[in-house]
Amino acid sequence: MSPVDWLLAPLGYDFMLHALITTVVASIVCALLSCWLIMAGWSLLGDAVSHAVLPGVVLAYIGGFPYVIGALVFGLGAVVLIGVVRQRTRVREDAAIGIVFTTLFAIGMVLISVTPSQTDLNHILFGSVLGLGLVDVVQVGAVALVAAGWMIAKRRDLTLYVFDPGHAQTIGLRPGRMRWSLLIVLALTVVVAIQAVGVIMVVAMLITPGAAAFCLTRRFGTMLVLAPLIATGCALVGLYVSYYLDTSPGGSVVVCQGVAFALAAVAGGLRRRPASRPGAAVTALD
Repeated sequence: MSPVDWLLAPLGYDFMLHALITTVVASIVCALLSCWLIMAGWSLLGDAVSHAVLPGVVLAYIGGFPYVIGALVFGLGAVVLIGVVRQRTRVREDAAIGIVFTTLFAIGMVLISVTPSQTDLNHILFGSVLGLGLVDVVQVGAVALVAAGWMIAKRRDLTLYVFDPGHAQTIGLRPGRMRWSLLIVLALTVVVAIQAVGVIMVVAMLITPGAAAFCLTRRFGTMLVLAPLIATGCALVGLYVSYYLDTSPGGSVVVCQGVAFALAAVAGGLRRRPASRPGAAVTALD
């Protein structure tokens, strides 16, 4: 088989074409968001939201309404619960995050186990990108377009909010509104990525591309370009590896992202002393 045939063979199947489109789209959106999550120190919060949406997605399936509605309700509800636990008890925020997201994730697991269905709901956990139809691809594309469009349109406001919330408030931005807007976009992005890799591995797509780009550059504007490029390359390589080696598509993509981060860390040089605050080692704007 020639290299050209090797590249084109998977594209002869609709399921692979749909998988490639969906995974690339999800990877790009997650990679963009990962840059702000890394700089804001929200990696654990991203993990929490990605797992907390599980009961919402299952209930949406049971009720026959779009996944995005259930995911948004439970994603934002998780953030509110984390705030309540942190403010009304003596536990720290990291402990509150762990308590809330594990409890909600467990509720989702229970709902999956007791929901009578002819469909294997485990695809919500591990992804079923090879089983997506054209309608699913269109829905993912629409949600991704909304999330990515908002991030691109508000990139300067987001960057200012992440690097200097005090100055952002001084010039008229509302940090509270920016935080909630970012959380809504996080929930939307999780919905997109669930289609590709499932709930369990969404956090990898939300963190690894931004972390890899962070290892390679000190300019945030460059990070916003590098992270989607890295994520896209990993999506393509991962799906081709999955096709030819008959491995898990989502797992293969995430493994490729892990390898990409390792290479980026070696190429960029591991920092021995972490920055004193999130983003301190990065120039905010080009």
